Amino acid sequence: MVNNDPNKDNFLYPIRNYKGEFTPENLILNANLQEFAQKVGFICGLEVNGKISPIEAFERIKILWDKLQESKENLLEGDE
Repeated sequence: MVNNDPNKDNFLYPIRNYKGEFTPENLILNANLQEFAQKVGFICGLEVNGKISPIEAFERIKILWDKLQESKENLLEGDE
């Protein structure tokens, strides 16, 4: 049974409009930042509720951070 409830999706995966200086790179980086924040929130929830250890939570967040850093470097390479 598939539940395609848009309210649930909006609650679990909120997406906010980008309000900064528009460039395709900034828009993509903003989307990546929002995804990073959502995943970190889920990982923290798992750790707080005892589903994963603090070390595992840290390792998962570190992997996400490294991917975000790589994304930033690829998108904004010449802007710094």
